[in-house]
Amino acid sequence: MEKQHCKVGARNPIPGGDQAIRSLQLQQQFFIRKAQEASGANRQLMDFFEAKARKIERMLAEIA
Repeated sequence: MEKQHCKVGARNPIPGGDQAIRSLQLQQQFFIRKAQEASGANRQLMDFFEAKARKIERMLAEIA
């Protein structure tokens, strides 16, 4: 068995076409849901998740 190396923080590429759009939509929904869950407990965490959702929204706007 050969050694495998990976970089810390490496990202998987987003698939192309319709699959990419669906993947981004699912991620956006996930972050929106997490922001709603964190709204009562931690304002900073809620802001973080909302910022992630907005970033994905901008990516979707660029694709469309």
